[in-house]
Amino acid sequence: MAETKKIMVSLPDSLLKEVDFIVAMEKKNRSEFVKEAMKFYLREKRKLEVSKRLKDGYLEMSNINLALAEIGFDQDMKELSMYEINLTGCEKM
Repeated sequence: MAETKKIMVSLPDSLLKEVDFIVAMEKKNRSEFVKEAMKFYLREKRKLEVSKRLKDGYLEMSNINLALAEIGFDQDMKELSMYEINLTGCEKM
């Protein structure tokens, strides 16, 4: 098991009463409660960070995809114009 350290935490009475109520209902102690709460917080924080990075990545990819689509469209229009010139033998005005 990992080494453990003791810490002191100051809480408002109202928060401590809520914690003690839950601790009593779940038949745990305060240390277990605080350890689980910290793990939960860190896990949720990581999830939010991953979600933000994914969102940023998708936004960046959408800009790249739009630029590529515009390049492709421009190229298609040039090729269509060349095809029509070759087909009819004259340029459009």
